[in-house]
Amino acid sequence: MLKILIICGTRPEIIKLAPVYHRLKNTSWANPIWLHTGQHDEMAKNILECFAITPDITLQREGASLSEFSINLRAQIDRILEQDNWDLTIIQGDTESAFIGALSSFYQRVPIAHIEAGLRTYDLNRPFPEEGLRQMITRIATFNFAPTNSAADALLKEGISPARICVTGNTVIDAQQWIIHHHHIIPHKTDRKQLLITLHRRENWGIEIEHACLAIRDIANSYPNIHTLFPVHLNPTVNEPIHQLLSGIPNIHLLPPLGYLEMQQAIADSWLILTDSGGIQEEAPTFSVPVLVLRTETERPEAINAGCAKIIGTSPEKITGMIHSLLANDGLYKTMQATQNPFGDGKASERIVQFIHSQVPEYKEH
Repeated sequence: MLKILIICGTRPEIIKLAPVYHRLKNTSWANPIWLHTGQHDEMAKNILECFAITPDITLQREGASLSEFSINLRAQIDRILEQDNWDLTIIQGDTESAFIGALSSFYQRVPIAHIEAGLRTYDLNRPFPEEGLRQMITRIATFNFAPTNSAADALLKEGISPARICVTGNTVIDAQQWIIHHHHIIPHKTDRKQLLITLHRRENWGIEIEHACLAIRDIANSYPNIHTLFPVHLNPTVNEPIHQLLSGIPNIHLLPPLGYLEMQQAIADSWLILTDSGGIQEEAPTFSVPVLVLRTETERPEAINAGCAKIIGTSPEKITGMIHSLLANDGLYKTMQATQNPFGDGKASERIVQFIHSQVPEYKEH
């Protein structure tokens, strides 16, 4: 039996690692152990329940700042890795939990499997600190599970051996299919169009949030029949300006962050999505909902190339202009409705588990 430690702590990590965990649990050769770092607390509990996962190890979050959290997390993971002989550590994405999990494993000489490897903007400030974290993880990862061919190409250009790369598709699609099946998510479309908005990235804090809100306010006032659903991040830097600029407008519904099931239903029910979230860029095509990306770049070019998303930034003129165009031109809107999700076919976790089964024992022998 391969003893595999899955390290994660944030909402997106749980979503994207859940399908891999369940598939490993159903094998006869793997013993997956789920470690929750505590990076997200209440939000994480909700997602774990959605996917019927009970962590085997739950760490205590210590420290108010990110640096304090990282220092204490490193010490706790080191102790876990030292207590047993681990065959593999699995991490996902570009969070602090993923980076510290990979770094601890590297020092303990435990092979590292990085899921969703190869995403790049090559701008260390956008997104910050994620771009730096994922580039550093690549240097020490043993196996790189690239979600798309373009992600694999980025890894190859950085000198990663082809033998250490496996193109899988994105596990977020596997997770969506699991949720759709187990929790019966279906679109509920009405004559009243729903505009779903999420806005939280660090690079948009300040004037960029204000610009986006001005556009959202203009659209709401111009089109009273458009219902705007805006789950607002709890961080005061995000929350306060959004409420100051958009509270009290009848067709804008500001609400706390949604749980995973509620967000999937909101995506399914939407006419259009405005977001700076990477995960929503991946999830929206499953429900054929077009996306306007409130950033100046994206590490997920597949949606842009497929035509189901457009990068527009936070300029009020660009946001309102694009929405006016989509409302006036039904043909343009239909060209942005995906017929299939460019990020995967729902079999990514199957490919990951097959690769682990074939490569980890061979790697250990050498």
